[in-house]
Amino acid sequence: MEATMSGLTKIGSAISGFFAVIARFFSEFGTAMAKGDVFVKLSLLWWGAGYFRRKQYVKAILMTLLEIAVIVFTLNFAMAYVPKFGTLGTVQAEQVFNMQTMQTEWNDYDNSFMILLFSLFSFVIWFVAAVVCMRNVVNAYELQMQAQRGKHINTFVEDLREYLDKKFHITLLSLPVLGIVVFTLIPMLLLILVAFTNYDQQHMPPTNLFTWVGFSNFVTLFGGGITTTFGYAFIRILGWTIIWSFFATLTTYLGGILMSLLLNSKLTRGTKIWRTMLVVTIAVPQFVSLLLMRNFFANSGIVNTICANIGLTGFLRDIGLISTSYIPFMTAPGWVHVMIILINIWIGIPYQMLIATGVLMNLPTDQIESARIDGASPFQVFKSITMPYMLQVTGPALITDFVKNFNNFNVIYLLTQNVFVTTNQFMANSQAKETDLLVTWLFTLTQDYYNYKMASVIGIMVFIVCAVFTLVGFNFMISGDKEGTYQ
Repeated sequence: MEATMSGLTKIGSAISGFFAVIARFFSEFGTAMAKGDVFVKLSLLWWGAGYFRRKQYVKAILMTLLEIAVIVFTLNFAMAYVPKFGTLGTVQAEQVFNMQTMQTEWNDYDNSFMILLFSLFSFVIWFVAAVVCMRNVVNAYELQMQAQRGKHINTFVEDLREYLDKKFHITLLSLPVLGIVVFTLIPMLLLILVAFTNYDQQHMPPTNLFTWVGFSNFVTLFGGGITTTFGYAFIRILGWTIIWSFFATLTTYLGGILMSLLLNSKLTRGTKIWRTMLVVTIAVPQFVSLLLMRNFFANSGIVNTICANIGLTGFLRDIGLISTSYIPFMTAPGWVHVMIILINIWIGIPYQMLIATGVLMNLPTDQIESARIDGASPFQVFKSITMPYMLQVTGPALITDFVKNFNNFNVIYLLTQNVFVTTNQFMANSQAKETDLLVTWLFTLTQDYYNYKMASVIGIMVFIVCAVFTLVGFNFMISGDKEGTYQ
C-alpha cells in the first residue's frame, strides 16, 4: 500500500511538473509582450520582425515564409472544413440531373469523416503555429536583452552549429516528435472524437452523414440507454480480458524462469537439444502454429480422436463434464478459456526463457553461496534471491507484457475465429463472444459491422485501463531504494 501511494504521489508530481512547464511558458510570453520593444510586440503579427530588427535576416525570411504557409493553409484548406465541424456536414449525397450536360451527377455533398479528420488536422496545425508564434516572441525578447547587454548575437550559421552541438538533442528529437504527432496523436484524437458521434453502418460517409451525439455512446457501453446488451457484454469481456492478461503474463513469466533454471542446472543433460526445441517455437510464425493448434483441438481434430480412442471422452461424458460425443476444447465457454491460456503457455515460455537466461547469468553468486552455506534450501534461494532479483531487473518488462497480453490480438483471434460461436443472445446482440478480448471485440465491430462509434468508445476504455495500470505499475516497480540491493 505504501509503495502504491508513493507511485501515485510520483504521478501527481509529474502532472504538477507538466503544468508548471506550461505556466512558465505563458509567464515568459507575458513578460516578453509587456517588456519587449515594438519589434518584439510586432513579432506577434509578423513573425520575422524581431529577427529582422537584430539583423538575423535568414531567420526573419524563414519565419515569414512559415507564417505565410500557415495563412495559405488556413484560407485554402482549413476554412473548407473547420466551419462545418460543429455539424459535420448538412448536405446529403444524392444524384441530380444536370440540365446543361444532360447527365445524372453527384451533388456537392458533405463528407462527415473528411470534415472531422481535416478539421482535427487543422486544429493541430493551428495549435503548433500558436506555440511557435508565442515562442518566437520570447526569442525576439531574448535577442533584445542580449543586444541591450552588449552580448554577441549569433548568426544563422552559428545557430545551425549549435543545433549540431549544444542543442543536438533537439535535432535528434524533432523527427520522432513529428512522427508521434502525425502517426499517434492525430489518430488517437480522431478515435476520441468518433466516440462522440453516431458513425456506424447506418451513417456511413460519403453517402450518409453522421453527427455529434455527446456521451450517449458511453452511456450505451455502460448499460444505459435503449440498448443494454453492450453493457452486459462489456463487463464480461473486460473481466475475461483482465483474467486472460493476468494468467497469460504470470504463467509465461514464471514458466520461462523455471525453464531457464532447469536448462542451466548442472543436473540437466542435453540442454542444447532442449533449448533448440523450445526456440523452434519462436521460429515458427504464430499464424502457422496457432492455426495448427486450433485444428488439433477441433471437435473432429486429432486430440479428440485420441481422447475418444483411449476412453477419456466417454469418461468425461459419464461423470457429466460434457454432453457431446467430443470434448469441446475450442467450442464451449470454460473449456476454450482454459485451452487459450494453456496454448499461450506453449507459445510464450520460450520468449521468457531467453530473457530469463540472460538475466540469470548476472545473479549475485556470492549471495547464493552464502545462503547455501547457511543451510538454505533451493526453494528458499529461489524465493529470497532469484525471484526478487528477477523482479527488480525485469519488472518493467513484466508490466509491458501485461499490457501486451491485454491487447493480444493474434492468440485470441487465430484460435477462435470461425470456430467458437456464442449461444448467448445478449452477447450476440452486441456482436461479441465469450472468448473476445476488448481489442478483438473492437476489431469485429469495425471490420464486420462498421460500428465505429462503439469501437471508438471501447478503444478509449482500453487506453484508460492500460495507461492507469502502466503508470501505477511502473511507479510501484521503481519505488523505494532498490538500486543498491544487489550491488
